[in-house]
Amino acid sequence: MRYLMLFAALVISACSDVSPSKADKTTALDPEAATGFVEKSGVQATQHMVAAATPAAARAGEAILSAGGTAVDAAVAVQSMLTLTEPQSSGLGGGGFILYWDAEEQQLYTIDARETAPMTATPELFLDAQGQPPKQFMDAVTGGRSVGTPGILRGLELAHQRWGKLAWSELFSETIDKAEQGFEVGERLEKLLELELSPGLLRMSPGKEYFYPNGEALQAGTIKKNPEYARTLRLIAEQGADAFYQGEIADAIVAAVQHAPINPGVLQQNDLASYQALIRKPVCAEYRVYEVCGMGPPSSGGITVLQLLGILENFPVSEWAVNSETAIHHFTQASRLAFADRNRYIADSDFVDVPVTELLNKSYLSERARLIQDSDMGRAQAGVFTQYSYADDQSPEFPNTTHVSIVDAEGNVLSMTSSIEMGFGSGVMAAGFLLNNQLTDFSIMPEVNGEPVANRVEPGKRPRSSMSPMMVFDANGAPLHAVGSPGGARIINYVAQTLVALLDWNLDMQAAIDLPHVTNLNGATSLEKGTALETLADELRQRGHEVTVQDLNSGLHGISLLSDGTLYGGADPRREGIAAGNR
Repeated sequence: MRYLMLFAALVISACSDVSPSKADKTTALDPEAATGFVEKSGVQATQHMVAAATPAAARAGEAILSAGGTAVDAAVAVQSMLTLTEPQSSGLGGGGFILYWDAEEQQLYTIDARETAPMTATPELFLDAQGQPPKQFMDAVTGGRSVGTPGILRGLELAHQRWGKLAWSELFSETIDKAEQGFEVGERLEKLLELELSPGLLRMSPGKEYFYPNGEALQAGTIKKNPEYARTLRLIAEQGADAFYQGEIADAIVAAVQHAPINPGVLQQNDLASYQALIRKPVCAEYRVYEVCGMGPPSSGGITVLQLLGILENFPVSEWAVNSETAIHHFTQASRLAFADRNRYIADSDFVDVPVTELLNKSYLSERARLIQDSDMGRAQAGVFTQYSYADDQSPEFPNTTHVSIVDAEGNVLSMTSSIEMGFGSGVMAAGFLLNNQLTDFSIMPEVNGEPVANRVEPGKRPRSSMSPMMVFDANGAPLHAVGSPGGARIINYVAQTLVALLDWNLDMQAAIDLPHVTNLNGATSLEKGTALETLADELRQRGHEVTVQDLNSGLHGISLLSDGTLYGGADPRREGIAAGNR
């Protein structure tokens, strides 16, 4: 109980760190809400397609595909451009998960490029001398201590070595040019800087000079150059990912972490030099006539999305009206049950035993479904697996991530979610890019009442994540949809709701992405502000729900592979991204 009270205080602190005047522009629970809805139309293509979070990134990937590159080649170009044009959400200083469908082999692979804890990190990393957590969660987020070993570049390199076609050195050219000549700052970046989401960014060089020149936030329409990042990319293009993990770039990262003016960290050169991305087995489950696949641990996203769908499979969802009150109620209850299991059992499976098979067992999910009644169940309890004894972990995750979906001309499909965690990560900047604060995705408290938390800090361990890149396959085993989203822990709900819309309600990708959102992380039911779902608030309250109405700022990007060979892509109207393809 003491831990839960401490956790609640930390979450309140983290959500209230925006000053009152700035909080008027956003919401406490989702500080990334910034640009509102921009109506978008789905995009059709016949050869290849990219859906990504900035137009520049999508077009960089599309250019690689037009030059004959594979989906993996395009992903390298997209991520390098996102590091420049969407620095608040992802970048070379972070990590991610990649799903890749090899059309020739007819095989799905998943790559774990998640950050790792430094080898000198301990479970007490964020506790003071008295064993107490920080008074404000942002005190843990800001500075060098929260920085994990970045993994996304090694993950992309691993993928490129196996499935790339174009030369590695060719994949960074467009971003290098834009970094040297300048890119146009978007409205979203401007507004997020004005909100001062990352207080440390204003207190640490060189980030404060880069993002707040002359003490003012970068303005939309400004042409911003980043020559230091261009130099970093030139080295990586010429020497491969080794140039990042050893030598001057690695030295710059370590120096920035260890000498950060706020919370100096413990990352060392050997942490970078020894980092490895891993090919892992995907987690898959049947849903209706489809097979849905995602990333296994250390992601909680794949398992929890599949659990949520597996519980809903016991109900006639397709017979319910789209986003009807009945559908919303059952979705929130299924989510409660799935999140209860997630918070107890899922962590890095290289360090703890995760009951993946048990969590996805159809009989178990049917039993869980029987717990859903006409009224809200309140806080759901995790299922009991006697051989697994862990305490609940309720570490918050923040909605600052990105998702990319790609299909190439050969039918290879990629679904990649990457992140630096909090908006602008740790606030620490090195070699032209921001570094992550992913170590705060571990449980701040390593144990509760003597019971270990599965997701506690351990040397070399990967923190649990909610990133949920997903793929759907039809009854014949052919890829049908690739989709994912940013959004912190709410990613799981955003992606699951989109899959229900695609598979139960037969909406197209853009219409599924456009749907008003509902989330429940085993607490309050949140309905998306300014949408038709607001009208359900009173009905849900009559069922016993605690209801909040707020911005739910997803960043869904998805592509469907239609039966006639056409590709159909969608981009979230809540953000700046687009789908781009050869028509």
